[in-house]
Amino acid sequence: MTLINESNKTLPSLISALVPLFTLVILLSSSVYLFSDNSSYGPNQIALIVSAFVAALIAIKQGLSWRIIEASMIKGISLSMGAILILLAVGALIGTWSISGTVPTLIYYGLSLLSGNYFYAATCLICAVVALSIGSSWTVAATIGVALIGVAQGLGMNEAITAGAIISGAYFGDKMSPFSDTTNLAPAVTGTDLFSHIRYMALTSLPSIIITLIVFIFIGIFTTSGAEPAKIVELKNSLKHHFDISLLMLLPLIILLFLAYKKMPAFPAIFLGALIGLVWAVLFQPAALIKLAQSEDPLIIFQSLWAILFDGVVIDTGLPDLDDLLSGGGMSSMLNTIWLIISAMIFGAVMEKAGFLAAIIQAIIAKVKTSGGLIASTVATCIGTNMVTADQYISIVMPGRMYKEEYERKGLDNLNLSRTIEDAGTLTSPLIPWNTCGAYMHSVLLVNPFDYALYCFFNLINPLLAIIYGYMDFKILKNNK
Repeated sequence: MTLINESNKTLPSLISALVPLFTLVILLSSSVYLFSDNSSYGPNQIALIVSAFVAALIAIKQGLSWRIIEASMIKGISLSMGAILILLAVGALIGTWSISGTVPTLIYYGLSLLSGNYFYAATCLICAVVALSIGSSWTVAATIGVALIGVAQGLGMNEAITAGAIISGAYFGDKMSPFSDTTNLAPAVTGTDLFSHIRYMALTSLPSIIITLIVFIFIGIFTTSGAEPAKIVELKNSLKHHFDISLLMLLPLIILLFLAYKKMPAFPAIFLGALIGLVWAVLFQPAALIKLAQSEDPLIIFQSLWAILFDGVVIDTGLPDLDDLLSGGGMSSMLNTIWLIISAMIFGAVMEKAGFLAAIIQAIIAKVKTSGGLIASTVATCIGTNMVTADQYISIVMPGRMYKEEYERKGLDNLNLSRTIEDAGTLTSPLIPWNTCGAYMHSVLLVNPFDYALYCFFNLINPLLAIIYGYMDFKILKNNK
């Protein structure tokens, strides 16, 4: 059966489909080479928009009207609005939780409890447990993850490895949680049962996270912490001097985790957490607020509280490292990330509407002969979709729909498909800088995806293990029908 695109035309040739993709790869590579760590602050956005323009020109040449292409772009941007709203709320939350004492308290206790040798493994495990309980890797990264990055700075640990540990743990918990949106989406797309899907994912996920924890333990043992005890004491004393540090400061975090556990949508839950942070700042951090506002006038303090939501905070403790950690946030800090997401969604929308993605996937399926090859192709397609469409949901939905018939034809149970699209689609999304997940993690953790990607061991091992299982025909469920 010949696949067709939405304009009732046969699919474009593979060469036509690959031209925009190769254009994107060349431009993004040039962006990284020319602009280095600053590539995500404008150059990558231009690369995505130029590549979308190339894709649109080819699509117009093949008969698609600009009106249809433009409509697909608008629709693509609309699909990312949920993520954009969450980003704005997270920006506000980071700023308010810094001044409220929540983040300073998490850092203070983290410096007291986390050992340097087992810091990375403990970081991964903490994030995994919390994400498993609430089903949200984004919430974990924006709250506990931010604090753990601060603890890493205090202990002199490597921030890129720490970010890798945070993301590894957060995505394991998210992936295995019945509360996670992607964990519910994958079985819905493939027609499988949620809890059967989770049990079947455990076959690849549990070995992957165990290997990940072992690797982090060895890295911790053989990596010497750069922080002297005197430095840690200095950081703790400074935190204690400028903020009221107590367990009560953790209540905003507990409330937010409870709301997530109760499945309140992420945007209102996180923004409510930001507003609670403002209340906590007024109740428990009056000295810090007065210093921030440079006035005791209630109206000026109110103005400062308002400004924190859109412009973040600038903390002055006298310790530059601590100031860099606690300063920032605000909705405005997320605008560059939102620009990146919009640019990526424009490119992905044109590629999908023109039938270029379908043409590439059809070419892959035509060469698949074995079950192992089919699973490897699914993994590659999910990764490619994450790169091209810049959205983890599309990397689950599209391969899930397009490979479903092929899995059934080869006598494989659809649980193999639902597991594989999560192993590859969900887990590789934060490794790609222009993907919504990669852009989000960069904005929250302030570590470039190009730096932390190699240390996201769980996100790298799990897709590889899925391919190995496929070629070994190990734990591959057959369709008895």
